[in-house]
Amino acid sequence: MLRRFISYYKPHRTIFYADMLCAAVVAVCDLFYPTIAKNIINVYVPTQDWRRFLAWSGILLGIYLVKAGLNFFIAYYGHIMGVRMQADMRRDVFARLQKLPFSFFDENKTGVIMSRIINDLQDVTELAHHGPEDLFLSFVLLIGSFVILMRISLPLTLIIFASLPIIIFFAVKIRRRMSTAFMETRVKVGEVNANLENAIAGIRVSRAFTGDEHENAKFERFNRNYVAARGNSYRVMAQFHTGMTFFMDMLYLIVIAAGGVFFFRGSIDGGEFTMFLLYITTFLNPIKRLVSFYEQFQDGMTGFKRFDQLMNEHEEQEERDALELPRAHGDIEFSDVSFSYERENGDNEPRREIFRGLSLKIDAGRTVALVGPSGGGKTTLCHLIPRFYEVSGGTITIDGYDITKLSRLSLRRNIGIVAQDVFLFTGTIRENIAYGNLDATEQEIIEAAKKANIHDHIMTLPDGYDTYIGERGVKLSGGQKQRISIARVFLKNPAILILDEATSALDNATEMLIQDALEKLAEGRTCIVVAHRLSTIKNADEIIVLDDEGIRERGTHEELLAGAGVYAGLYQYQFRT
Repeated sequence: MLRRFISYYKPHRTIFYADMLCAAVVAVCDLFYPTIAKNIINVYVPTQDWRRFLAWSGILLGIYLVKAGLNFFIAYYGHIMGVRMQADMRRDVFARLQKLPFSFFDENKTGVIMSRIINDLQDVTELAHHGPEDLFLSFVLLIGSFVILMRISLPLTLIIFASLPIIIFFAVKIRRRMSTAFMETRVKVGEVNANLENAIAGIRVSRAFTGDEHENAKFERFNRNYVAARGNSYRVMAQFHTGMTFFMDMLYLIVIAAGGVFFFRGSIDGGEFTMFLLYITTFLNPIKRLVSFYEQFQDGMTGFKRFDQLMNEHEEQEERDALELPRAHGDIEFSDVSFSYERENGDNEPRREIFRGLSLKIDAGRTVALVGPSGGGKTTLCHLIPRFYEVSGGTITIDGYDITKLSRLSLRRNIGIVAQDVFLFTGTIRENIAYGNLDATEQEIIEAAKKANIHDHIMTLPDGYDTYIGERGVKLSGGQKQRISIARVFLKNPAILILDEATSALDNATEMLIQDALEKLAEGRTCIVVAHRLSTIKNADEIIVLDDEGIRERGTHEELLAGAGVYAGLYQYQFRT
């Protein structure tokens, strides 16, 4: 994990080296100041050497001006480096998310993922900037001041250093508690974000069901949990900070007491005593800096640890020599396919098996409808074709190619999906249609909209294709969103089309418009239709009835009605009036 963290410094090493150089000069300036102060007190003031007094005072002013410039560089460009590193991490983790299997998103809340990408990496910026700088400065100042203190008074220096093991023991002892507390805080922040994201996305449902009080109570519960976790982390941090501050104060007391004794005995003079006190301050400052760094390190590395966990998630597995599927003809075959989802706790034990030994052949250009009770595996079957999930056994082939041997990019390029729950990106109508082909021309986008029976409506809008549709298309009706999604697939022009309950939530008039668009879309393509409304699939080339036991029936609409089986029962139930 630490190696991965360090690797993010490489693209910004120029700023990093400059920051370290500035820090080194600042440390040297801090070490140089007490020596000048000693000479002024012991030599120039008693002898009234005004020339040297003014000269060294001017040198001190110059040192302070140099320090001011260097500190500005450190504070500004150091933070710029940290922000850029954070942006690199956020870019990498977002790219990783694009490659994770669908099962990951099934098991992890959106708000928690967002918290890991945004909140957790925020503190990494401070650690990335201040961490190396604080360690380097502390090292230089500790070694430098120690050497100088030894030269002033070896016995007094040894007395001071004899107390350091106590401070180190205290810091190490409380480290584990701080790490645990900070991790718990991260988890609770993720839960608050997940609840907030869920509540905002479902605001219309909560308002419709007058669930305001329920949502407020639920949010308050997560909020209190976060406050409790944060309070615990602050308590541990306060114990650490208070303890370290107490030890620092005790060191001052030891220096004053022991130094006074040495001064009374004549072992050191007034200038050396003053110089020793100044160097003790120089010596204690890096210890305080290390205390601050330790708190920052715990916070930053806790966030980076959660980032690292995301980066270590297994991507969708791809064959090393995966084949590129050209423009598909559209033959699909399931051969003895078995599938089951993994358990939510991630222990990889199988849940209820969805398929076992499923075999099915769909010829190119044919329309096949899947019907049956909910939970029978219709949507799951559709998700297996583009490899949103991996089969547990058996094979699925397209045009004779085992889909596990194909690159996912070339496979999914040949498949278009229109689902009941349409997802539109926040943006304009043009941007959402163009998602089917990001290189499409304006004319191609308009032609796709015309085929989807949505162009005329778009032209009635004040901004036309540049109309902003709101988050997830909230400003559009269900039918309008559905037709935009169909236009998107027209633009993609896939060889295989999957229609998953594409018209089930629409009124009859809108359904007729969309059904017409879907019929145009299905022409010349292999089409798999999942439908509960049986009136929409009467003209399918084949209807397959799926339930918990697999394929129960298959045939044309007329054949299945004549067979008086499951399909006939479903059809008669829907049209019993």
